[in-house]
Amino acid sequence: MFIHIGDSNVIQSEDIVAIIDYNLVSSSTIMDEMMATAHQKKQIIGPKKNAKSVMITKNTIYYSSLSVTTLKKRSSMIRAINKLDDYSDEIVP
Repeated sequence: MFIHIGDSNVIQSEDIVAIIDYNLVSSSTIMDEMMATAHQKKQIIGPKKNAKSVMITKNTIYYSSLSVTTLKKRSSMIRAINKLDDYSDEIVP
């Protein structure tokens, strides 16, 4: 499934490694170094200006204008939808 993470970015849910609050990223030296390295490798997508969270995937880091809570709710909804049984074949027009 796919998750819309804001700023016209949509990613596959199985690619998500971590969702981190932007304030934690900006206050950590280790995270700061990781972000600098990713920036040099051009692996960061999205505007930093309005970022509320950072989405780390297998190959890319995304700045998101959505909060960690909102992104967690979206990913939880997708997990719930995936667990639903599909009865569409049983519907007869």
